[in-house]
Amino acid sequence: MSGHSKWATIKHKKAALDSKRGAVFTRIIKEITIAARGGGDQDANPRLRTAVAAAKAASMPADNIKRAIMRGTGELEGLTIEEIRFEGYGPGGAAVLVDCVTDNRNRTVSEIRHLLSKHGGNLGEQNSVGWMFERKSQILIEQERATEDQLMNIVLDAGADDLRGDGALWEILSDPNSHEQVLNAFQKAGLETVSAQIAMIPKNLVKLEGKQAAGMLRLSEALEENEDVQNVYSNYDIDEDEMEALA
Repeated sequence: MSGHSKWATIKHKKAALDSKRGAVFTRIIKEITIAARGGGDQDANPRLRTAVAAAKAASMPADNIKRAIMRGTGELEGLTIEEIRFEGYGPGGAAVLVDCVTDNRNRTVSEIRHLLSKHGGNLGEQNSVGWMFERKSQILIEQERATEDQLMNIVLDAGADDLRGDGALWEILSDPNSHEQVLNAFQKAGLETVSAQIAMIPKNLVKLEGKQAAGMLRLSEALEENEDVQNVYSNYDIDEDEMEALA
């Protein structure tokens, strides 16, 4: 299982606090706004459908979703925002991808560079580490909700590529074009998902221990707390016991 997914497991175990809901809403609203630039019709815009599904899963009010779509289509005025992907390295040479949505490119570049440097990493050139990842549909489900055999029957019929487990969560990976089909299969089976997104999955992992592992987790958390950051991906691998202790 990818290091990114292991960290997702730890965050899930710690449970999301209500005080963080505002930050979650902000990220989803930005994604809806960006996605709606491709058209406000969800039937014709897969990215928008996925963003709206995430909003509903987070219990976002329908009015918030509607306004975000209207800002994206230009029906409502709003800040001019753009997407930026940063590539770089963290402690121990682990590759890092950081997806941002910002209304101030210079500010965001400066902040991401500072966070990487502060936590033992550095900002790289475009395409310096992107080739180490694959764009995939990633669905996470609590392992207690289904057995491997039950999930295998569902994912094979739905067209998923891979099923992995780490003791707490099942991770289902698929081609991005199959995302909705696989997600719908779980919904029809009555299986609630922890998350469902199009993510960047590492092809190979870099094992980190000790200070490097601690530094990588601090870097991940610092990046995710930045208001311009939408997603953080990395190819680090840390033993579960050590990650539990560090978290």
